[in-house]
Parts: sequence; C-alpha cells; structure tokens
Amino acid sequence: MKKPIEFFTSKADKFLLWILAGVLITHYSNVIAEGFDNAILAFFASVATLPVVISAYRSIQERKISVDLLASVALVVSLINQEWASAVFINLMLTSARLFSNYTENKSRSAIKSLLKLRPQKVKIKKGKDIFEEPTSKVKKGDLLVIELGDRIPVDGVVVSGNSMIDQSSLTGESLPIAKKEGDQVLSSTLNVSGSMVIRAEKVGKNTVFEKIIKLVEESQKNKVGIRTIADRFASWYVVVALVGAISLYLYSRNTSLVLSVLLVTCADDIAVAVPMAFSAAIGSAAHHGIIIKGGEYLEILTKVKTVILDKTGTITQGKLQVEDIISLGANKEKDVLRVATIADCFSKHPIAKAIIKYADAQGIKGCQKPDDFEEVPGKGSVALFDSNKYLCGKLSFLQEFGVRATKAQIDKLEEIKSQRSANILPVGFNDKLIGFLVLSDETRPEAKGAIEKMRRMGISRFIMLTGDNEKVAKEIAEETGIEEFHANLLPEDKIKYVKEMIGRENKVMMVGDGINDAASLALADTGIAMGAIGTDAAIEAADIALMKDDISKIPQAIRLSHKVMKIARQDFVIWGVVNSIGLALVFGKIIGPEGSAAFNFVTDFLPLLNSLRLFGYKFSKM
Repeated sequence: MKKPIEFFTSKADKFLLWILAGVLITHYSNVIAEGFDNAILAFFASVATLPVVISAYRSIQERKISVDLLASVALVVSLINQEWASAVFINLMLTSARLFSNYTENKSRSAIKSLLKLRPQKVKIKKGKDIFEEPTSKVKKGDLLVIELGDRIPVDGVVVSGNSMIDQSSLTGESLPIAKKEGDQVLSSTLNVSGSMVIRAEKVGKNTVFEKIIKLVEESQKNKVGIRTIADRFASWYVVVALVGAISLYLYSRNTSLVLSVLLVTCADDIAVAVPMAFSAAIGSAAHHGIIIKGGEYLEILTKVKTVILDKTGTITQGKLQVEDIISLGANKEKDVLRVATIADCFSKHPIAKAIIKYADAQGIKGCQKPDDFEEVPGKGSVALFDSNKYLCGKLSFLQEFGVRATKAQIDKLEEIKSQRSANILPVGFNDKLIGFLVLSDETRPEAKGAIEKMRRMGISRFIMLTGDNEKVAKEIAEETGIEEFHANLLPEDKIKYVKEMIGRENKVMMVGDGINDAASLALADTGIAMGAIGTDAAIEAADIALMKDDISKIPQAIRLSHKVMKIARQDFVIWGVVNSIGLALVFGKIIGPEGSAAFNFVTDFLPLLNSLRLFGYKFSKM
C-alpha cells in the first residue's frame, strides 16, 4: 500500500499499531472513565485518519481513484457520527495492512541484503613479487589479485594462473561449484571453495555483474507497474460503485448508522494490499533462485503466453561451438585455412569466432594480431586487412561480396558437405580465393526437450525456433527438442522482422534468447527472457526476465510461478467477496452495527493478506 505521507514510516506505523491496539484494549476493559475514554478514542482516531485522508486527496490530484478514498469516507463519517471505536478499528486495520506491505517489501529485498553481505571489504593485490592487502574500493582495472581458498572474488576478471573450484550460487542460485582455470572468466561475489589463483581485474566497482544484479533486483522491487495493475483496476470501479451505493442507501433509508456499517464492512483496504503483496513476494522468491523479474506485469503476461520464439544458439543449444573439422581446398593445408580464419575473426565477438580462436590456440596457431582494417557484418561474416592481404571468414555470399571467386566445383563441394553433416559450415577466403571450410558443431541442451514439453503441458501451443544456421542443422535440432516450426538461414534483422510480425496478435508472444545478438528481439516481444544474463550486459538491459544461469528449465518454473501468483490473486478476491457477503448479511440482519462492522472488517481483512504471504514459502523445483 502506498504510504500516505513521507513521515509515515514503518517505525511510525509500528508505534501507531501498539497505541491503537492499547486504546481499544483499555476501551473494552472499561478501566477508564467513559468521558476520558471517548476523548482518547477520538484523539487517536483523528490522528490516524489524517494521513489516510491526505493519501486519498493526493490520489484525486493525480486523477486516480484509490481504496484510500473509500476508507477516508468511512473514517470521516465515523468521526462525524462519533463512532470513535469504529474509526480506531479501521485505522488499526489500515496500519496493519501497511505493515504487512512493508514486511513483504523488506522480505523481498532480503535478496539484495544477502548479496550486499557478500561484498569483500579487503583484497590481496599482487605487484611484482609483493602482495599487499588493500580495500576493495582501491582495485583498478588491470590489477592482479590473489584469490585463496575461502576468498570471495571482488571483481569480474580473468584467471591468469592457478586452478580453483568456484561456487557461483550467489549469482545463479545453483550451488554446484564450477572449475576455473587459466583464461576462464570469474565473477564478483563468487566464492573460491578449492585451490588458489591469480586473476586480472577487468570490471570493478559499479561495472561488475554483481553490482548490476543488485541494481536490477532493486529496480524490480521499485517497479510497481503491473504489480498493482489488478488491484488498481478493481479499485477504479469498486470505489465508485461503493460510494454511489452508500449515497443511494442513505437517500432511501436516511439511516446514517446503516450506511456507515455498510461502508465499514466493505472497505477494501485488505484487497488493495493483498494482491500487490502476492506479486512482490513472488518476485522476491524468484530472485533468490536466479530468476530476475523486472516487474509484476511480466508475471501476469506469462500466464497469457501461447507462442514461444526461441533463438537456437545459446538457448536451445549450449552455445559452445567447437571446430569439428577443417576441409582445405587446392594446395592449401588445414593449418593455412585455420590461420586465415583466425586473423579474419580475431576482433569478432561472435560465438563462432571465439570458438575458432580457442581452437587455433589449442593447435598452437597464434594468428590473432591487430589488422590494418577490420569489418564485421552481423549474421554474415568478417574480413580483416593485413599487410595488403584480405582474410575472410563467413557465409559464401559475404565472401563473394568482397571479391572471393568460388568455382562451381567448390560450390558443389560446399553443398555436399552441408547435405552430409549437421553442423555449421564456414567458408574461408584469402584475397580473391576460396581456400577451405571450417566445420563447427554445437550440442543441444539436455534439459531443452523436457522444458519445452513442460511448457506445452502448461498450455503453450506454438514453439518456433529461429537460427542463422543452415536448414539441415535447424531441422535436426528442432526434431531433437520437439519443436514443429523453425526458420533457418536468418540474419539478425530477419529475426527482428519475424518477431514484429508475431506480436500484436490475440495471444502473447515470449522471446527467449541469449541477450547478445537477440537484444532487439527480446525488447520487442510481449515478454523477453534472456538466458545466462550473468555475464551479459545487453541481456540485463533488454530482457523483461533474466535467468542468471544458462538453464532453460527455469522458464517453465517462472511460468508455473506466474500461474500460482494469479491463482493466489483470484483467491484473494474470492475470500474478500465471501467475507463481505457475510458482513453485509450481518449488517442488514441488524446483528452488528458500526462498531461491530469495524471489528468484523479488522478480523477478516487478515485472511487475504495471509493467503498472499503463502508465496514466501513457494517451492521452486524441476517439476
């Protein structure tokens, strides 16, 4: 619930809660003289009512209708009719609701608090043969840091020497340690559980993945767009109906006590807090398990998704391409082909280029050097100019654009290889000649097929795979994972165009990608999910939901959570409806009056709140 005024803090609410509770206890205990007792009730009822009225007034200024407006009317009418105990009861409930809301937000923020505790305060910096212990704030990019057993890594960096097992559960939610060796990337806040190593700092301070995740979780808690959507839609019509009904009832009956009793029973402060509380609790629970949801509206959208578009590389497959074979043409040797490809791709950030460089390093070929000129066209290939020679690697059409001539026999050879092998075939050119092909393969994620089957059981009817790979590779991966529809040989702009064509229809569209080449598509879809956002700035920025770990099985977990949230929200409304029906029956049956109505409202309002709190105990599982 929105706090009415700035000084009305959680601490003030706690104080007010005890005061109001104490006032009611002394009132019903008859330990104070009636006149003095009424004065105390009137004073504290008026004080507690003021911030609620101010909140309602501010909502009206912003052209919004909030439940605080209905509560304000009920409270003001109670005060005018000197129903002091009734006003205290309602204020006690409103105060309790605010405290429940604060509790939910604080519990959700525990994901951040637990992360903040992981910040190392000291670090060992290596300078020459000497090692100095310094505050973490003094670490600069390029510094060498010594990470020993039990140390938390303070920066994002690369292992320079040594071997260790790293626990990345603080970022991914998974506790299985990961082996790290020379050349591997390590991330801030992760724990060294075996061995020791020296790392070179690459990102420090606010630029680390750790700090960006903290910022992301904080923003997900602040982002109330969607979290309050259902409750606000409800309030916008319910408050009007309730006020019109109250006025009509008064004009008909001229019974102020009856009207006040109805208002006190139907004051919907509980539902206004319970529904947002459910969404906040879900977002907090998800964050603890490596699923960062940027706002409540994306949970709501997940329940409406019927079409899922998946990028192949890095999503359905491991995204860890390996050079499987090298085919040379003419008098060229395999090492010549590999060396040319290495020079062409040296400054490319594409996963294929990285796989080629890694393979070349393993073969002892150090062809990676700064070219005189370099050009890369996403989805097509790259070309480097070095010592007046052109080094090219990419699609055949791309090489031909830069003057590479391919004979009919060579083109036939390429088509033959494509038809025989389910792999990425990459032509390599030197100056104007086609000198060979690199064959690269990728493995399907073992959990991909199961995740798709689970999503299908959840009601998602259409799965589409998009890839820049050839038809044969795409078909094999699609069949292996149970995807009926796929589109191959796509450029990045083709994927964007396809997503644009799919959105805006009756059913919501989810896009799943790795966040690097898919950032635009992720941003376009009704909801975008980025895989392995742990090391990808683009994913954190573009996606609506970010999975810290490359685990596609977390997607059906997130969908299952979204359905649970919506179920809880619907239950809250049912509970509220049943309780209010009972309360109105008691009022019109003349069993309870204003004071009894306020007491009834106070007791029963906790039911939807407690129902929403169940999401804190939500169990994530592999299903």
